[in-house]
Amino acid sequence: MSEKHRLHPRKQPQQARAELTRQRILKAAAHVFAEYGYAAGTTNRIAERARVSIGSLYQYYPNKDAILLELMTGHIESGASEVSRRQAEELPDTIEGVMRVFVQAAIANHLDDPQLLRIMLEQAPRSQELVKKVHQYKDAWTAYTRELLRRHPEVRVPDVDTAARIINATIELVVHQVIADHEPVDPKRLEDELVSMFTRYLRG
Repeated sequence: MSEKHRLHPRKQPQQARAELTRQRILKAAAHVFAEYGYAAGTTNRIAERARVSIGSLYQYYPNKDAILLELMTGHIESGASEVSRRQAEELPDTIEGVMRVFVQAAIANHLDDPQLLRIMLEQAPRSQELVKKVHQYKDAWTAYTRELLRRHPEVRVPDVDTAARIINATIELVVHQVIADHEPVDPKRLEDELVSMFTRYLRG
């Protein structure tokens, strides 16, 4: 089976009722994967949790890989929307305040269900379309960060291009790993430590 047929939804809802059914399936899948893990999170369990027949589920998704991929795509798009929303707001004057906005946006997008996030990181299928979307998001965010650092009077690092990439990659990797870790983490402490680290680095 081709990637398009194996990983892509079968049916794009055209009516409000169908869209509600799709959302119910996705919400149920998120709960099932978090509760049972990916291996035991079967389509039968998802359909039961969503209160739809297994036949109805298969009208929307060919398998649980496609469902998890859509959950991961939604996670990435949610993060991009959060970043865009914060970009549209007036940023703080200090570089410490700016870094806090960056870190808060990343943490906010990862707190809903750490266990599901871990499954996404470790077991989610990858598609060419998803990889392309991730690269586009990263490139746009890096360009935005680079220009912001270049204009900010407090920034003393000589190479803002590399600095922008380091900051964004560190936020992404650290927040993903720490929030999804098996041990609980205090989000505020994580925020404060990352902000302190970036501020010292950028001020030189």
